[in-house]
Amino acid sequence: MSWRPSPLGRARDPHAVLRGLWGLLFLVLLIKLAPADAAPLEVRDDSGRSVHLALPAQRIVSLAPHATELVFAVGAGAELVAVSAFSDYPAGAQSLPQVGGAQGIDLERIARLRPDLVIAWTSGNSPQELEAIERLGIPVFRSDPHSLEAVAENLEELGVLTGHAPTGAQAAANFRARIAALRRRYQGRARVKVFYQVWNKPLMTVGRTHLISHVIELCGGQNIFGDLDALAPTVDAEAVITRDPEVIAVASDLGRGSEELALWQEWPRLAAVARHHFVILDPALITRPTPRIADGASLLCEDLERARHDQ
Repeated sequence: MSWRPSPLGRARDPHAVLRGLWGLLFLVLLIKLAPADAAPLEVRDDSGRSVHLALPAQRIVSLAPHATELVFAVGAGAELVAVSAFSDYPAGAQSLPQVGGAQGIDLERIARLRPDLVIAWTSGNSPQELEAIERLGIPVFRSDPHSLEAVAENLEELGVLTGHAPTGAQAAANFRARIAALRRRYQGRARVKVFYQVWNKPLMTVGRTHLISHVIELCGGQNIFGDLDALAPTVDAEAVITRDPEVIAVASDLGRGSEELALWQEWPRLAAVARHHFVILDPALITRPTPRIADGASLLCEDLERARHDQ
């Protein structure tokens, strides 16, 4: 006689079946609801606008060299699909297509790239261009740090928007630590009066709200035009002579710094001229609001320290 399993042998515990069904249903719900339940990414940019993303940015366009550096600094360089002209640091930025420059941005090309985040520069990109990007439904983060703390905050904010919050937070912490070390070292030093020359035709400098003015103060210096509210005011030689700076600094490359400072040789009684206290800085290290400005600040602090000992 052949053996056949009893029907009762194939019966299952109805409670176990019910538990299995509920478990499967719960798993399905988790899969379906996870993106919707995930906390949205939201930060406030330097213009005060709220920037909202449903998911971390995967296709980023940078419209300023400093913004490109910030994206790489938070570990999101692989997500960049295009950058602005002069985005030369780090090396990985140099091979990316360029969609913007002094003549404006290529809106059509940006649209074809389908970015989910554009990082712009309020002082360098026109409001009309940025509004045109937003009309395409592309979120825009406006980056324009006017203080050293704002640089750190940009790192944190872009870390959040790109899904690299821990890296952004660490980069910000490292930057703050470097700035704090410089502040501790130089804040007790004798003040050195500094004229920072942005341009010579016309003669332009930096006012109290400019980031470079904050760097000068960090080093224990005094921006002789730190009482002016304008970001980059135009001044005249007579005003500089009246305030008699002890150091004259300029950011210049390709050996042009000496040419830009040559005009001051006409006033040999200026303290800076009499003592040959001219400082030529690397523009990439002092004019871009990125972590590398800590390098520029360190160099300027050393220059001012030498001027203190050469009174």
